[in-house]
Amino acid sequence: MFDSNPNRRTVLKAIGGTAAVAAVPTSVQASDEKWRAVETPTEGTLHGTEATTNGYYAVGEGGIVIHRTNEGWKKVLDGGPTGNGNDLYGSDTTDYGTRMWFVGSSGVIGEYDVETGNLEDHSAPNDNTNNYNDVAVTGEGGSANVYVAGDSGKIYYSFENGESGTWEYVTPGSGSAIQSIDFHDDRSGHAVDSNGRVFETTDGMTWEPIGLQDANVNFYGVVSRSETAHQTESDDVDSDGRDGVWVSGGGGMVFHYDGSQWTSADTGDAGLQDVTITSGEGYTVGGGGKLYEYDGDQWTQADTPTGENLKAVLQSTTDIAVGAGGTVLEH
Repeated sequence: MFDSNPNRRTVLKAIGGTAAVAAVPTSVQASDEKWRAVETPTEGTLHGTEATTNGYYAVGEGGIVIHRTNEGWKKVLDGGPTGNGNDLYGSDTTDYGTRMWFVGSSGVIGEYDVETGNLEDHSAPNDNTNNYNDVAVTGEGGSANVYVAGDSGKIYYSFENGESGTWEYVTPGSGSAIQSIDFHDDRSGHAVDSNGRVFETTDGMTWEPIGLQDANVNFYGVVSRSETAHQTESDDVDSDGRDGVWVSGGGGMVFHYDGSQWTSADTGDAGLQDVTITSGEGYTVGGGGKLYEYDGDQWTQADTPTGENLKAVLQSTTDIAVGAGGTVLEH
């Protein structure tokens, strides 16, 4: 149940238990600058958005990839890496944003060079065609470590830029779908599954649970990476690592792990699909156009000009949120 007292804040001392809840005030418009909706060339759902050396991109339904240009958002790819129109559910960039990777339904995996426009198809590793929900990449373009979150509960990984024959896989938990994955170093990162578990790796191959098994909500998003590895020249730099893990989930819940204990905040009732934190501030987004801003102390609901479900959010020189109906919000 929502608690309107913003001062209630307790923490959990043990890693393996449930994080205690800190309630969130319901005031809106957290910042002076408003979020605005912009026109896009699609009415399909957009599931991911990235900042690259060539500006901002978003990926989504039907394998579409759109690019923010001086004339607005334009379609640059359609049909996904295979050309079969498979939906794209997750995306990430290599170091310094020169290449963007995206994954989706029926085992599709694509690598897009944002500077040359070249598209490489890495789909169906080891002939696997399960749906892929998210991807994390570390290292420079052309020589990246690639980690793919599978709907079958497996994480597929390649330390050789996704080349054929270099893929391995591991099942971190009980086989529940891996919903989101993120890395803060070449081989160190976190993942969440649909069974309410958070996992950590320090070698990119073996994963251990780090608590929250009694959270009683679905987990949708996780952020743990150091922003240094993915920065472009204009990006802010922050190093979160294993002591800066954030998880978004159902029932409006956001969880934070500081390396020794979990805390949580209750923003309301919207399922929160994505979370991003940089330099101690950030955003989380979810159903019904809900967007919350974090100021380093508490989450506050912001006004948005949409009621569409929001799927992903990005912090950069221009902050961007994307979602259903081809929605793109800029801030």
